[in-house]
Amino acid sequence: MLSAHPSQSDFQTLYREHHGWLLRWLKRRLHDAGLAGDLAQDTFIKVLVARSHDDIVRPRPFLATIARRLLANHCRREELERAYVDALLHLPQASAPSPESMSIVLESLQLIDRALGKLPAKARSAFLMAHLEGLSYAEIAVELATSTHSVKKYLAKANLLCFFAVPDFAAS
Repeated sequence: MLSAHPSQSDFQTLYREHHGWLLRWLKRRLHDAGLAGDLAQDTFIKVLVARSHDDIVRPRPFLATIARRLLANHCRREELERAYVDALLHLPQASAPSPESMSIVLESLQLIDRALGKLPAKARSAFLMAHLEGLSYAEIAVELATSTHSVKKYLAKANLLCFFAVPDFAAS
């Protein structure tokens, strides 16, 4: 068991005893040694930089949970990138953005995705339904089994959060 604020030796022990296991666990699931290695390292970095956390009674399930969350974030970012690139492929050649513009847009999408991840599920869903599916407040309210007033509040919060998530937009 590790204390709530692990010492350097506690962390080294955790790493030494469980890094190999976590790496093998990730490799079996991902079939990509490079990604597995990156996620294993990122998992331990999350543990290392955590300012406070509960006692780690069962390190392997704890580490696996962190790794699963990191993998979900990775997959979501890849899905965003694929959707953006797919949309670009359908543009006429003359209107296709430069590689620099593509990079800026992808980074902005990732920042927005990270911001949306901080929202409650209903606010996040309302934002996506409004901006990706083009649903009205009333249609969103029906989908979420809530009032249009709540939808307005969800969207105001989500839009503001996303606006400030991308520094270039907030500065302009």
